[in-house]
Amino acid sequence: MTPSFPATRTYYPMGQQTSLYQKHLDSGAKMVDFAGWDMPINYGSQIEEHNLVRNQAGIFDVSHMTVVDVSGDKAEAFLRYLLANDVAKLDEVGRALYSGMLNEAGGVVDDLIVYRMSFGYRVVVNCATRDKDLAWIRTHAADFGVSIEEQPQLSILAVHGPEAIDKVCSILTSDRAAIGIDLKNFRGFESGSWFIARTGYTGEKGLELILPSEEAPGIWDKLLAVGVKPVGLGARDTLRLEAGMNLYGHDMDETTSPIAANMKQTIAWQPEDREFIGRQAVTAHLAENEAGTMPILTGLVLEQRGVLREGQKVLCENGEGVITSGSFSPTLKHSIALARIPANSGACQVDIRGTLTNVRIVKPNFVRFGKKVFE
Repeated sequence: MTPSFPATRTYYPMGQQTSLYQKHLDSGAKMVDFAGWDMPINYGSQIEEHNLVRNQAGIFDVSHMTVVDVSGDKAEAFLRYLLANDVAKLDEVGRALYSGMLNEAGGVVDDLIVYRMSFGYRVVVNCATRDKDLAWIRTHAADFGVSIEEQPQLSILAVHGPEAIDKVCSILTSDRAAIGIDLKNFRGFESGSWFIARTGYTGEKGLELILPSEEAPGIWDKLLAVGVKPVGLGARDTLRLEAGMNLYGHDMDETTSPIAANMKQTIAWQPEDREFIGRQAVTAHLAENEAGTMPILTGLVLEQRGVLREGQKVLCENGEGVITSGSFSPTLKHSIALARIPANSGACQVDIRGTLTNVRIVKPNFVRFGKKVFE
């Protein structure tokens, strides 16, 4: 699905702006309000930008996301309590993991990526949940005596596509390029005030550059000069949907268990004596899942005409579900969706404008490295 952006109209800047705001205007971006930020939805053609990332290399400004650094003697203990995944897995500086941050009822407060850093840990959370996330983190940090420092002076550039890593490394200093070219997935490295990572959101190879905001416009220009093209939030959404990746507030939220959001694999159940917020609740949810009484998040494919969209009802043989994210897939040339439906569902139909239309259930992973991956 495509996020709910305003209809085409004259846009007057009203929100916060990243250090690349003028660069977006110079590139012909259509700007929209996104969670209080003035951000580019596209630079002319969303489908062209989508295909560019699948076939070459595109650059996203994701500086609106929230960077939070956690340090102190008990930083590891704190994050092992705060997160459903276990940061003890990060056994060396630079490693990263994806996790849900849960409430006591087992709902998802937010999903995030956490990196092991030389000073402790770096957490990157969604911009739309910034205020509640910071409040939640600081409330639970009080008992651990750790330092929680937001880093608003940093920008984030994500460069993705089959040519992305080579393009990025071509404009980096030799020491950064040497490390970046061989960087493994879900790894990163510190280089002065920079942090370079490979933890993308598109199903393509790429790098994320977390760097001082005053340096971001110059790096943007250098990347455009070597043939990387700007990509807006619209294509970012269709790319992540093709990759089967969740979008907070749509595929999961505070009322949704990670078990019902295809996030079971992001919960570290061992060791059994590790207490984390929501553990008791999600343990009960897991039992429901194994008994087949909890809904699941799965993929749907519509290979005939029509578009699957968020909010459409899904009628299955054993109950009713709903599409949480849906869109036309530019890569596959037909519609795909993520949907929360009853477990063990067989045949399903989607109500498209009053017409029940047959859809196929597939694993919630549609495209990787530009190729179809479901049967």
